[in-house]
Amino acid sequence: MQTLTIEGMTCNACAIHVREALENVPGVHSAQVAYPQGTAEVQADAGVSFAALAAAVAGAGYAATDAAADAVRAVLQPAEPSDSVARGGGRGLRIAILGSGAAAMAAAIRAAGVGARVMLVERGTIGGTCVNVGCVPSKIMIRAAHVAQVRRTGPFDDGIAAATPVIRRDRLLAQQQARVDALRHAKYENILDGQPNITTVRGSARFVDAHTLAVTTATGTVQTIGFDQCLIATGAHPAIPPIAGLKDTPYWTSTEALAAESIPPRLAVIGSSVVAVELAQAYARLGSRVTVLARSTLLFREDPAIGEALTAAFRDEGISVLTHTQASRVEHADGVFTLHTSQSDIQAERLLVAAGRVPNTDELNLAAAGVKLDARGAIAVDGHLRSSAPHIYAAGDCTDQPQFVYVAAAAGTRAAINMLGGDATLDLSAMPAVVFTEPQVATVGLSEAEAHLRNIETDSRALGLDNVPRALANFDTRGFIKLVAEAGTGRLIGVQAVAAEAGELIQAAALAIHNRMTVQELAGQLFPYLTMVEGLKLAAQTFSRDVSQLSCCAG
Repeated sequence: MQTLTIEGMTCNACAIHVREALENVPGVHSAQVAYPQGTAEVQADAGVSFAALAAAVAGAGYAATDAAADAVRAVLQPAEPSDSVARGGGRGLRIAILGSGAAAMAAAIRAAGVGARVMLVERGTIGGTCVNVGCVPSKIMIRAAHVAQVRRTGPFDDGIAAATPVIRRDRLLAQQQARVDALRHAKYENILDGQPNITTVRGSARFVDAHTLAVTTATGTVQTIGFDQCLIATGAHPAIPPIAGLKDTPYWTSTEALAAESIPPRLAVIGSSVVAVELAQAYARLGSRVTVLARSTLLFREDPAIGEALTAAFRDEGISVLTHTQASRVEHADGVFTLHTSQSDIQAERLLVAAGRVPNTDELNLAAAGVKLDARGAIAVDGHLRSSAPHIYAAGDCTDQPQFVYVAAAAGTRAAINMLGGDATLDLSAMPAVVFTEPQVATVGLSEAEAHLRNIETDSRALGLDNVPRALANFDTRGFIKLVAEAGTGRLIGVQAVAAEAGELIQAAALAIHNRMTVQELAGQLFPYLTMVEGLKLAAQTFSRDVSQLSCCAG
């Protein structure tokens, strides 16, 4: 039996990954990995070398050393110099991380776990956008609004009496904030407190040169931090369009909208992308009369059918959607906003500006470090998350990558692996995305238009939800499922869905695309009956048959 010391594990799931990697080494019979102890006991043939085991562990993103040799070195040798740079594991490597959101935390935990000395710099609230003012509070608010809508109206009103709900916004907000606080403490603050290799510095960072940061604290003092490697994960902030008069009014961004203590009688929304449509519907369901001003159409970057379906759903709920409409001037007087457009004037007690997000890079003095930005001010990164300065990495919303928290976390982990001498890349070819409206919008892979831009000929089918038994049983057939296949081969390259709980089916589509399945192979898979995900199978079957002529759960 060989005993290894494993570095880099942060939970029991890590231990499972290490065990699987070890048991895949030829000649290994079994491996027992203990996360709390940071050890692995391996039963293997005599010819299995430590080098082979260590290579397998490294391939899984962790580091292994010989436990017996470590014990001998601890007795015979002094500790490593504190300024030593990592050699095959990261011990002593000085890593500076700017930010404390998903990308920053993923990188910090991975790097600290293998002995790197991490200096994490945060100028605001620990946890970044998602847990504090993004994903978590917005999804809580959206779910509360869903419950209000179900109580108000639904497809079973003839048999279940509907009632107008009483909205106590102050109590909903308190419940929302309590969950946000609990998650921030559990998943960010407590983890940082329990990591001795991570030091948190509160203040605003600015590059002095390619290996030095100056951090200005709230009291005005300046701390200088030297580093060997750096990860920039500073996130983004709401973009404010240059509309005359807007900056002088008390408009909301998503941050203020999520923290508002009351529901306004009328709400105007400037914007048509994810944040705009999610919060517009939530406020409408909680009692506001909502008007959305879309410069083009709703979710205009997606397949046009998506925006059409969502616009129809919004209008059915009483939300006014003004497409191809822009405000030329905004005024605020006596508690009322007036938005002037070419068609008419729109008035509302509150105005939400949700017109995209801008990377937080302008105050970092990136030129001093040799880090280049694109036209949006985002940090351009390569497939290994490196910026134009090879020892400086970037991840999350401050980069030119998609602005999703799970992309940021995956990028942060891979950046840390690469800073520690690894070779990890981030594959976004099967990246799922979900918009949490009702019906939900979920996409993965390429739309028809995107495929054609890449000179890929396509063969596509769109299935109305009146062909999906689960949707029929729910008495809610709004939306569709569309599959985009490569012409000739039938390989699935994209899926777009507008459906109730579309987010719960899109990962199956992502796995099918990742594994290069054809629509014929997808059509032949077993799917449980009366689930929405069965719609993927039915949509795949439309490439070769008329599904309206099939019996229930026909194979």
